[in-house]
Amino acid sequence: MFDALSERLGKAVDSLRGRGRLTEENVADTLRQVRMALLEADVAVPVVKAFTDAARARAIGAEVTRSLTPGQAFIGIIHEELTRVMGEPGRGLNLHAAPPVIVLLAGLQGAGKTTTAAKLARHLVEKHRRKPLLASTDVYRPAAMTQLERLAGQVGADYFVPPSGAQPVAIATAALEHARRHQHDVLIVDTAGRLHVDAAMMEEVRAIDAAVGATERLFVVDSMAGQDAVRAAQSFNAALDLTGVILTKADGDARGGAALSVRQVTGKPILFVGVGEKTEALEPFHPERIAARILGMGDVISLIEQVRDTADQQKAAKLAEKLTKGRGFDFTDLREQLAEFSRMGGLQALASRLPNHALPPGALAQADEGAIRRQMGIIDSMTPQERRRPAIIAASRKRRIAAGAGVQVQEVNRLLRQFTQMEKIMKKMKGGGLRKLMRSLSGPFPGGFGPR
Repeated sequence: MFDALSERLGKAVDSLRGRGRLTEENVADTLRQVRMALLEADVAVPVVKAFTDAARARAIGAEVTRSLTPGQAFIGIIHEELTRVMGEPGRGLNLHAAPPVIVLLAGLQGAGKTTTAAKLARHLVEKHRRKPLLASTDVYRPAAMTQLERLAGQVGADYFVPPSGAQPVAIATAALEHARRHQHDVLIVDTAGRLHVDAAMMEEVRAIDAAVGATERLFVVDSMAGQDAVRAAQSFNAALDLTGVILTKADGDARGGAALSVRQVTGKPILFVGVGEKTEALEPFHPERIAARILGMGDVISLIEQVRDTADQQKAAKLAEKLTKGRGFDFTDLREQLAEFSRMGGLQALASRLPNHALPPGALAQADEGAIRRQMGIIDSMTPQERRRPAIIAASRKRRIAAGAGVQVQEVNRLLRQFTQMEKIMKKMKGGGLRKLMRSLSGPFPGGFGPR
């Protein structure tokens, strides 16, 4: 997300390099480029004007300290203004109301409401130890109910099976009664996707809200929707008096306009950001971190938090103990590390959070998102003895392993070379697994890139 915007803003501030002072003239030229970058990212025009006016007022005549270049000073101003436009950090769900707390999800068709409902349920189960109930009122798309029921099972939440032939308001009411009888802390109601110009459907979602008295009325918006998202947010806010916003698909090739517009246009806080299709891919909204990513500064804090939350602590501890006692790093350990990397979203998820230029030049171009799966397949094709003692893997074994994994022998050779390098790093670290491996940015990475 924000790749194009980041590139344009980077070029804009480059024009200030070598200047000893931010003047009205050079600030105006740079802000002209910033304005075009924001408009091309589909940021709402009123938001662009307010943003550039505020940045101009702060930048003109600002003294540049001895430790900063004008470009760095201007980036600091832009970062602060981007943070301000996107609002305060996400407060999370209001769980202080009398149970069951009712969370109503509304939005346009295809925004990702059903997946978001499951992500919220998982968040409640794992982070807050709550007992959520999921209910779907989408009678127009039967697959939506089936999808939500399946996802509920995956995230450890209960699913309300609606009475046969029941209409949306009746389903929501029955789900609320079920939640009360079975002591559920939270009821998440997934509504049908609707166009904001569809008066009948907007009336339906109002009726659902009136019937259950939702504590949270959240607008789920696709980050790639641009100006449509802003107009829809205004319409839904008028109909429901929204309490918050959830941005979805923030990991996609989005221009970023929704993230920078919806908060200022609606006045409602962004609570969460969806950063992938998996049910764990939901993050609290941190405007300063999003602003840093837009400006190419990376978001290492979120990356560290993701490692902490995703990594299997028990397995990491066992690996650390094994290495500390002098038992070598083997292919079984490497497979565990590759699986951890995959659970974190793979190469693109990692790269999107690192500062510009943190990865070796051309690393992303060399890497293949399917490489991790292929490498795991190669390891799966090895015998237990080969995993423990890679030195015995000679030419005939390489051919057998390659055939079993459906790859070329060259890929097996490449993995063996990478393993040798990782083994050396692990010996130096004497434990620590994925965290220390990731800190060693100059070393080889899963996915087929890095020093060879």
